[in-house]
Amino acid sequence: MELQHFPLFLATFLSILLLIFTVKLLSKKIQAKKPTLNLPPGPWKLPFIGSIHHLIASQLPHHTLRDLAKKHGPLMHLQLGEIPTIVISSPRVAQEVLKTHDIAFTNRPELLSVKILAYNYSDIAFAPYGNYWRQMRKLCTLELLSAKNVVSFASIREEEAFNLVQDVESKSGSIINLTEKIYALTNAVICRAAFGKRRKEESTYFMSLIKELSLMITEEHKQKLQQKYDDEESSRKKNLVNLLLKLQESGTLDFSFTTDNIKAVILDMFLAGTETSATVLDWAMVEMMRNPKVMEKAQTELRRILKGKNRVTESDLKEVSYLKLVIKETLRLHPPLPLLLPRECREQCVINGYDIPIKTKVLVNAWAINRDAEFWENAESFSPERFINCASNSSNNLEFIGQNFEYLPFGGGRRMCPGISFGLSNVELPLAQLIYYFNWKLPNGMEPEDVDVTETPGSSCSRKYNLCVIATSNDHGV
Repeated sequence: MELQHFPLFLATFLSILLLIFTVKLLSKKIQAKKPTLNLPPGPWKLPFIGSIHHLIASQLPHHTLRDLAKKHGPLMHLQLGEIPTIVISSPRVAQEVLKTHDIAFTNRPELLSVKILAYNYSDIAFAPYGNYWRQMRKLCTLELLSAKNVVSFASIREEEAFNLVQDVESKSGSIINLTEKIYALTNAVICRAAFGKRRKEESTYFMSLIKELSLMITEEHKQKLQQKYDDEESSRKKNLVNLLLKLQESGTLDFSFTTDNIKAVILDMFLAGTETSATVLDWAMVEMMRNPKVMEKAQTELRRILKGKNRVTESDLKEVSYLKLVIKETLRLHPPLPLLLPRECREQCVINGYDIPIKTKVLVNAWAINRDAEFWENAESFSPERFINCASNSSNNLEFIGQNFEYLPFGGGRRMCPGISFGLSNVELPLAQLIYYFNWKLPNGMEPEDVDVTETPGSSCSRKYNLCVIATSNDHGV
């Protein structure tokens, strides 16, 4: 019986060998037809994991990526498992990606976590490039965060900033955790701008925020909104949820604008607005505590311009210039997102002489770019005065709008942050009030150089340790 089946076995075996040989031959021919890509240089790779081992032990990827870029160049290729990635670490390469070839890099990579949390990419930050994103971006810049709307929230910012001042005044002479108070302030401002009221709890835990969003956007809320159409006094009290619900009911958009869309957009506002504003405000106070001459100069200017005013408003700060330079320098050294939100290449292109294949992920290291010694003198030092005599010859020319590629605190190109003015407005007034009303000192005999500036792991550039300081009232009453 076994001999009878031998011819069949032999034929099957030879057929398999022939198939394997044919597949290998065809594979070689296909590979030979593919053009060899001139990829950017990068660190050595391991099978399966690629370049991941260079980053796996790093708690601060923007630091590690800058160190790698010093060895491999400002346009660096990484293979993160199966994901081809390029890292941009210089202003010149950033300009190619964010301006010259901006349209090729307008997409966002698909991330499962974002898909779940942002209601299938219904937000603005991670929505795929296309008609939906364009309309949502337009909605954000012309409606939600327009200059007019940002101004309309001024009373909220002024009230919450003064609440902070009164809180600090009540603890004058004692050690206070200023970082916690700053985060509570920005959380309160964003909540009131979004919903028209404070949250019951000051914490900003993510899951509790999602639950609250679901509860806030209800039929009852819609009914209250309808009543406000006929109430002039109430209609002036805008909030972002009301604006979005009005748009939903108007039916003027070219796509179905659902409650999930509203929740996704509001989540964007919360996560971007609270974290970024608080981080910048905290770092600004830290840097002034580490640089007493900067603090003194900012206080002198404010107290000269405000001339003993007891209540400071946003309109009082129009003539203030040095404080704006302090904020600019804070954003240079400590951009809210040290690695800008990732992009994805939509079409193969050539950057800095290297081929960038389609679907390649793109990371722009804004933290490294803002500290590039080729463009910034004494790049690691905190010096607001540098913006007076910067490369553009005017501090007013080097702005946040993404056209100066050596300075990218909010990104650049089509997908740069749309809420710059809203975010900055949440920083300037409280910072001005903190240094106008109070003199500050470090506790327990600490010297300025003792202030710890270690960063905490995460997507933002926040500090690992809270700022604990002592405030004493200035001559101006609170």
